Amino acid sequence: MSEISTRDAARDGTRDAARDTARETARETAMSVAAISSERTESDDNVWTRRLVLFLRVMALLSILKGLYHWAQVTGFVGGEDEAFENQSMAWQAATVYFAVIELVAAVGLWLATPWGAVVWLTTVVSMAVIELMFPGIYGGSLIVVGVEAFMLAAYLALAWMAARERPP
Repeated sequence: MSEISTRDAARDGTRDAARDTARETARETAMSVAAISSERTESDDNVWTRRLVLFLRVMALLSILKGLYHWAQVTGFVGGEDEAFENQSMAWQAATVYFAVIELVAAVGLWLATPWGAVVWLTTVVSMAVIELMFPGIYGGSLIVVGVEAFMLAAYLALAWMAARERPP
């Protein structure tokens, strides 16, 4: 009688193992299908977020160019003898060094699409607009620069707002 119960237990153990294997296979298939379908849904739903990240990357490239231009002014790669860094006013020198550093820091943060990158970039945009408007003796007070900075700021705010509306609270 114990032989019969031992065979039954072995048969039940084999069935349990087969059932567990079938469950694991079904679960893995369901998870992979869910992963594929969630990626597809995510890419369709986050259009504004992708546009915001693209905008941030373009602004990062622009910030790199602006930062390198300011460093070129500091090191003397651009401009003639009369426009040399040493011949400029102290206010111009301070503003140029400030933008040479902060633009490159902002570029890194923007490329990574981090919140601190956007904050540093917003600081550079507002700083440039304030210097152009309030201190025209430093860089010349160009309203075109102020307009471009205001347009970039408005574009960022609009994209950030639309991207935030995509994500439920």
